[in-house]
Amino acid sequence: LLKDDIMIKVTLKDGSVKEFESGITAMEVAKSLGMGLYKAACVSKINGEVKDLRTPLTEDCSLEILTFDDPDGKWALRHTASHILAQAVKRLYPEAKLAIGPAIDNGFYYDFDVDVPFTPDVLGKIEAEMKKIVKEALPLEKYELAPDEAIKLMEEKNEPFKVELIKEHSGKGEKISFYRQGEFDELCAGPHVPDTSRVKAFKLTSCTGAYWRGDSKNKMLQRIYGTAFTKKDDLEAYLAAIEEAKKRDHRKLGKELGLFALLDEGPGFPFFLPNGMTLRNTLIDYWREVHKRYGYVEISTPMMLNRALWERSGHWDHYKENMYTTVIDDTDFAIKPMNCPGGMLVYKLQPHSYRDLPLRMGELGLVHRHELSGALHGLFRVRCFTQDDAHIFMTWDQMKDEIKNVVRLFDEVYSVFGLTYQIEVSTMPEDHMGDVKDWDFATETLKAAVTEMGKDFIINEGDGAFYGPKLDFHLSDSLGRTWQCGTIQLDMQLPERFELEYTGADGEKHRPVMIHRVVLGSIERFIGVITEHFAGPFPLWLAPVQIKILPIADRHHDYAKKVCAELDAMGFRVEVDERSEKIGYKIREAQLHKIPYMLLVGDKEVEDGTVSVRKRGEGDLGASSVQDFATGALEDVKSKKIW
Repeated sequence: LLKDDIMIKVTLKDGSVKEFESGITAMEVAKSLGMGLYKAACVSKINGEVKDLRTPLTEDCSLEILTFDDPDGKWALRHTASHILAQAVKRLYPEAKLAIGPAIDNGFYYDFDVDVPFTPDVLGKIEAEMKKIVKEALPLEKYELAPDEAIKLMEEKNEPFKVELIKEHSGKGEKISFYRQGEFDELCAGPHVPDTSRVKAFKLTSCTGAYWRGDSKNKMLQRIYGTAFTKKDDLEAYLAAIEEAKKRDHRKLGKELGLFALLDEGPGFPFFLPNGMTLRNTLIDYWREVHKRYGYVEISTPMMLNRALWERSGHWDHYKENMYTTVIDDTDFAIKPMNCPGGMLVYKLQPHSYRDLPLRMGELGLVHRHELSGALHGLFRVRCFTQDDAHIFMTWDQMKDEIKNVVRLFDEVYSVFGLTYQIEVSTMPEDHMGDVKDWDFATETLKAAVTEMGKDFIINEGDGAFYGPKLDFHLSDSLGRTWQCGTIQLDMQLPERFELEYTGADGEKHRPVMIHRVVLGSIERFIGVITEHFAGPFPLWLAPVQIKILPIADRHHDYAKKVCAELDAMGFRVEVDERSEKIGYKIREAQLHKIPYMLLVGDKEVEDGTVSVRKRGEGDLGASSVQDFATGALEDVKSKKIW
């Protein structure tokens, strides 16, 4: 063979091996495999590393062609969309200064320093210019410069933010990576799709203010958010889902349904209103009922404990910036950010035998954590919340059965709300405590427990807590969005730090192992999740007001109150609308408040001793005796039926 004809072996994703001439690009390989794959290709993965499709293959290697269906392919296409956005802004507003523009979950953004306010009309003009750039099919070509050359280029282009970024890395002596598309040069490590035409469907969604590098001491920039897809249909479906999500926004519904309030006097500290408290207490009643059946005892530990405890637990050294502290009688105290150390103290209050284990202690503990004001978001990110904690103390050989027991509890609770989940196993991080052999045993036990239950899981390498591996439960709601709520964390370290013991069958002292576990995660956050999941109409058992009785005229009030008293005695949450309004208005009001049942009473109902039943989502069900109606409704409450 001539030198130019050196052949290399390329191992493809399906395990097959093909020979190509050295120097062939990943894009050319994709083309040889089929035009469909070539047209869909976004980036490649060469020997496990994500690279541009223009990357030449010069030696034997493994190769995957990644499309938009692959996370890395999706990321690359949306990163390219951010470059197209920046190029469009520079074309329209040459004096704009560029900051950064990464891909993010579900889209991308770019930060600009520009005098023009990015109003919706301006975003429309930018979108139109982006479409021109896509149509131009500009190739994205990577090149590298020495640090001093890179600084010179960005200074010539009057890009001070880019110069700042380059100077931070220039001390390493490495070359600086750029991408060029037409007249536009961007500081970037990549990778990107081959050309701008691959970004076939995109939308700029909003504009907000953002400090340079997230620091309030720096200049305020304008951040444009957008999203991008390879197909127009996918973009339209996503935008429709976003609009549906806006309708379901728990902050909006929380206000409309009288559940909670978020006030300037207490940022991050939600106020629960009467309907919200009814919902919250019903949820907690269910939590207590389930945990009693699964063998838990309930405890309550103080909200504030002294510094010595938090030093012992490790929080004072590693978590203090997130804790609220004070001084009492010349001693430092902290409001608890989590319940665990208090649970340790409860365990230590009395001696334990192996016969006591497993010991399952649940706690609905109000915890406080300092969150930055910009991170606060309704009930999803707050500064105080009620964690539905449980700490299970057990022997090492009880570990697998206890994990299964917790997963069964999770199954029951999540199914009640119509929520499915994906399990993620998070393994040992680099910064960890304890012996590797203990970590390996604990991690394999987690995997074995869920596998034996017939459940799948994915691995999240290195994302365990410093004290032990964990299972995270990512819930999927009715819009297909995921929420991380439940978690099962194995802990081999806190029992050591607090010198927990039990007497074994051999009469010797042993160290228990512990599970930290939450099922709802946070009562407040879970209320936000299910509010959006159900879009406001809660199941009958959970609805703050289950039945609204609507008298047609004032003369029907006495009968309405009599029916109300009967249903109240049966345990229903029921109200009478006694306002002097037309019945049509009362019905619309009850519908707006998502009331499951409306019972209309007029002359005929009074005469017959019946009620006229209207069911949410189904309309008029006709006349019924109070007892017959109540029997069916009570069955729905008991079964926690979703409708």
